[in-house]
Amino acid sequence: MIFRESPRSLALGLLLLRIAAGSMLAFGHGWAKLASFSERASTFADPIGIGPAASLALAVFAEFFCPLAIILGLLTRLAVLPPIILLLVAGLLVHAHDPWRVKELAFIYLVPFAVLLFTGAGRFALDAVLARRLGPPRA
Repeated sequence: MIFRESPRSLALGLLLLRIAAGSMLAFGHGWAKLASFSERASTFADPIGIGPAASLALAVFAEFFCPLAIILGLLTRLAVLPPIILLLVAGLLVHAHDPWRVKELAFIYLVPFAVLLFTGAGRFALDAVLARRLGPPRA
């Protein structure tokens, strides 16, 4: 049954994608930045010219708080935008002159979040619960 294409299989696949990608970004990268915020605030990379502390705050938001929303499937299409932007900035600006093996991780992380931008969270998500409770949009 798991290898047959069905709405349930798609929903389970999107749930797995959200949990895996969100957890890896949040707890593999975002949590470390949040936990060491005060130590890193003055030396963090500033690729867009807003200052290291503000850049770190945006990175924490994109790497920790947004992935938590993605894991829950809460406002998923909106929640994937900051990580997508952050990962593009990391791959194209911060690591612009680094070899591919250094910048590759940013692009690998980018893929599941880009997929979720197009697909949404699926039916095993808070987005689906909210859609059922709020009903169809009114004209």
